[in-house]
Amino acid sequence: MSYSPRTLILIGIGVTLVAGLSYVSFRENPVPVDLATVTRGPLEVTINADGQSQVRDLFEVASPISGTALRSPVTEGDVVRAGETVVAVVRPASSALLDARTQLQAEAALQEAMAAQHVAEADLKQAEETARFAQSQFDRTQALVARGVASITRLEDDTQRLAVANATIEAAQARIEMAAGAIERARATLLQPENATTAANGCCIEVRAPSDGIVLSVEAVSERPVAIGTPLVSIGDPTALELVADILSNDAVRLSPGKLAYVERWGGTDVLEARLDRIDPKARTKVSALGIEEQRVDAYFTLTTPADTWPNLGDGFSVFLRIVEWRAEDALQVPLSATFRSGDDWAVFVAVDGIAEKRIVTLGRRNDRMVEVLGGLEVAEQVVTHPSDDISAGVSLVERAAL
Repeated sequence: MSYSPRTLILIGIGVTLVAGLSYVSFRENPVPVDLATVTRGPLEVTINADGQSQVRDLFEVASPISGTALRSPVTEGDVVRAGETVVAVVRPASSALLDARTQLQAEAALQEAMAAQHVAEADLKQAEETARFAQSQFDRTQALVARGVASITRLEDDTQRLAVANATIEAAQARIEMAAGAIERARATLLQPENATTAANGCCIEVRAPSDGIVLSVEAVSERPVAIGTPLVSIGDPTALELVADILSNDAVRLSPGKLAYVERWGGTDVLEARLDRIDPKARTKVSALGIEEQRVDAYFTLTTPADTWPNLGDGFSVFLRIVEWRAEDALQVPLSATFRSGDDWAVFVAVDGIAEKRIVTLGRRNDRMVEVLGGLEVAEQVVTHPSDDISAGVSLVERAAL
């Protein structure tokens, strides 16, 4: 059977259309992906922690006596000078009012003390008379012994009597002093509050600043009663700040003094720098927001950024620290989101001429965004980030940004 040229042309066109439709129907569409380039550069691993600022040398001024703290002569923000500026005034506590029974008991105690003083004075007079007689007897016996009329034994007896008489005088004088003290104590008990203030000459104790600085806080501005040791004011130098961060103990063991820390979220636009000074040697148990018990420890940092960069940062301000645990200046790295587990190994999908190639890689240190690549990749290769289940080796890829 022979076909005309026109029929052959139509048959060819039909076969071509069927083949084209079959190819379009059965071919796989490229999977849209996000690609990242393998690069070299600095890589840091940080420990992130919330912290706060605090004055390095804080002076808590407390009341030295019990009494009444008068209205505060200073307010927050006042500049004070060591040994010069009065930061608090405390009036000593006055005696309490006496009830009828206590009043009578105090009066009776006073009378008893005065009577004891009279008895002691009488005993003193008696002792003095006895001592004078003993002295005369001693002098007479001594003269007789010198002439050989009296014996040495008699002289020794008179010497002993004289010594006893003198000791009796000293004891009587001591009893008089004791009675005088009892009288003063009894009179002090009888003092009423207004009389006690007068007796103390109305004096008040002025507490002066222990150091140069600024008043950071005043416990109470108004007059109030205070006990010994009651805090009154806090003084410190707000330009001499340190930062303290609460970190996990298993993070703390990887840090050493001198580590760099970036200070963020302190209220300014610049990122400040600080250096680790020390870590407390004892951790404490703290329950997290999820109810998990954690061992945490305080780490202290010194700001190395000039103070004129953070003029408004003060005591107790909130900060966020990124503490550099490890740093490499020239590390081969990829986004952490490009890596995934393949059995016991780590793997990535590399885009090679638009085709996905699964490659096993060796990883090193990592932070929350990037990971160090020790083997399996080269600089400038492109890897798939956040690979989905649609991607496997040999699958066609198309970069989502190019769509």
